[in-house]
Amino acid sequence: MIYNNLIYLVVVIFVLSTTSVPDTPQLGAGPAALLFALKGACFFLLVALAYGRGRVSQASRYFATEQQLSILAIIWVAVDVYFLDCKYYFALLPGADKLPVLADFAGVMLFFLYLSLIWIGARRSYSHVFGRSYSAFTFVRTNLQNNIPIILPWLLLSLLADILYLLPFPGLKRILHSSWGEPLLFFLFFVVLAVTFPEIITRLWGCRSMKQGVVRTHIEGFCRRQGLKYADILIWPLFEGQVLTAGVMGLIRRFRYLLFTPALLRSLTVEEVEAVMAHEIGHVKRYHLQLYMVLLLGFSLLAQLGSYLFMYVLLKSDLFYQFSAFMGKKTDTVLIFASTFTLLILLILYFRFIFGFFMRNFERQADLHAMTSMGSAQGIINALEKVAWLSGNIRDLPSWHHFGIAERVDFLQSCERNFARIGRHHRKVYGALLLYVAVLCGAGVALWQMPDDLLQRAPLDHLAKLYLEKTEEEPHNPLWFQLLGDLQQGRRQYAAAVASYEKALLIVPNHPEVLNNLAWILLTAEDRSFVDPPRGLMLARAAAGIKQAGYILDTLALAYWQNGFAEKARQAEQMAIEADPDNREYYEKQLEKYEGQGNK
Repeated sequence: MIYNNLIYLVVVIFVLSTTSVPDTPQLGAGPAALLFALKGACFFLLVALAYGRGRVSQASRYFATEQQLSILAIIWVAVDVYFLDCKYYFALLPGADKLPVLADFAGVMLFFLYLSLIWIGARRSYSHVFGRSYSAFTFVRTNLQNNIPIILPWLLLSLLADILYLLPFPGLKRILHSSWGEPLLFFLFFVVLAVTFPEIITRLWGCRSMKQGVVRTHIEGFCRRQGLKYADILIWPLFEGQVLTAGVMGLIRRFRYLLFTPALLRSLTVEEVEAVMAHEIGHVKRYHLQLYMVLLLGFSLLAQLGSYLFMYVLLKSDLFYQFSAFMGKKTDTVLIFASTFTLLILLILYFRFIFGFFMRNFERQADLHAMTSMGSAQGIINALEKVAWLSGNIRDLPSWHHFGIAERVDFLQSCERNFARIGRHHRKVYGALLLYVAVLCGAGVALWQMPDDLLQRAPLDHLAKLYLEKTEEEPHNPLWFQLLGDLQQGRRQYAAAVASYEKALLIVPNHPEVLNNLAWILLTAEDRSFVDPPRGLMLARAAAGIKQAGYILDTLALAYWQNGFAEKARQAEQMAIEADPDNREYYEKQLEKYEGQGNK
C-alpha cells in the first residue's frame, strides 16, 4: 500500500506544483463550494458501492479496489485544481503569499481527505479479508500516520526553497538565480535529508527500541556475524503491529535502523527471522538504498531533458498552433498544460516500469543474499510462504515493486537447482544499471550542450516558416518580406535578412521602415563582412527624408558618425530627441558617445 501511495502522492504533488495560482477563479466561491460538496458526496458513494455487499472478499480484490479508488481520488483532486481552482482559495491561507508551498501542502491534504474516505469505506472489508479489526478512527489514523511521512522530503525541500528566496542576502540570491546554484544547493540538502530521514520517519511512525532480551541478543549476534553496523533495532507498530514485515533504513551507520513488526517476530521461527534479516542485510551489502537515490535524482534529469525536447517539438509543429487557435487559448497556456500532462505520464511510466524494474530485481538480489548467507533458500522461502498465508493468502498476488511471493519462491528454487542463475541475475542488474547510467550521462551531456535559447528558437522557426509561406502566397505584398527580414535580423541571419529587405524594396522602393532596417544591418552587423557604412548612410538618408521618426533619425546619426560626419551625427541625434522625447534617455546616451569620441 505504501509503495502505491508513494506514486499517487508524487502525481498529486506534480499536479499541484506545476499549476499556477489563477488571478480569478472560473466559478464564484458559492458555486465552487457546492460543486465540491456534491463531488465529495459522490466520491464517498462510489467508495461505499465498491466495498459494499461483500464485493471484496479476497486480498487481491481488496488491493485492486483500493488502487482504483486511489486513482479516482487523483482525478478528483485534478478536477479541484483545474476546474474548481482550489489553489486560488489555498493561496488565501495565512502566509501562503510568502511561502507558496503552503498552498500545495493544502492540496496534498485534500488528497488525504479523499484517501480517508476510502479508508473509512474499506475498514470492514479489510477486517474481513485480513482478520484484523479496527475502529474507523484507528484505521484512518494508522493509515495517515503511515503515509503522511512520505511527503516530508518534498515538504522540507519546498519549504527550504521558499525560505531561501525570502532571505535578504544578495549573494545568496545571485547563487539561487545562477544556472548551477539552485540545483547544487538542493542536491546538497537532498543528500543531508536522505541521510537523516530515517531518524525523522521512525519517530513519526512511533517506532521504539526493541527491549533487551533473547530476541534482540540473537538479532545482534546475527548482524555481527554478517558484518552489519547499525544505530538501533526498532519495533515498528505498523497497523498496530499486526502487519508482517521488516525493513532496513539508513545510508550510514549513524542513521541506520532495523525495523521489525511485532506480528513478524511472533509468527516466524528463529531461522525464518534470520533469513528475513539476511534479506534486509542484502539491501545494505548491495548498496540498494544509495542506488534508489540515484534513480530518484535520475528522473529529474531525464524529465528536464524530455520536457525541453517535447516543448521544442510542439513549438515547431503547425498542429500545435492550429489546436491552440481552435481551443481559443493562448499558446503558452496550451503549452504548459500539454507539457505538464506529458511529464505526468512520463513520471508514472518511469516509476512503474524503470524504478519498478530495479526495485523488483533489487529484491531478488536481497533474496539471493539471504539464500547464500544462510547456506540454503529454505529459511527465506518458509518466511515468504508464512507471510503470504498469514497476510490473507496473497501468495499469487502480483506486485510491481517486489515480484509476487510465488514468483520469488519459484526464482529461489530455480537458483538452488542451478547456481549459475545467481550470477546471471547479478549481471543482469548491474548491466541494466550501467545502461541507465550511460543514458543519464547522455542526457547530462545533451542538456549541457543544449542552447539556452532552444525553446525561444522553436516559435521563431515556426514564425519564419509562416512568413515565408506568406511571401509565396502574396509575392507583391512588401509587409511579409519586411516581417521576415525583421525576424531574420533579430536572429542574426544577416544574409537572409538583407535579401528579404531588398525584395521588399523592389516592390516599394521608398518604404521608410525597410530602408531604415536594412541600413541598421549595414551599420551594426556583428558579422563585419556585411558592414557597409556608405550604403548604410545612403539608405538612412533616404528613410529620414520620407519619415522623420526618432528611431530613423537615430539610425541616420549612427550612419553619419560611422562615415566621419560627427557634427551631422550630433545634429541628427538631437533631432531624434525632439521627434521622440519618450526615448530621450537612450538618445542622450548616443549623443554623449558622439560628443565624447568625435569622429569615428
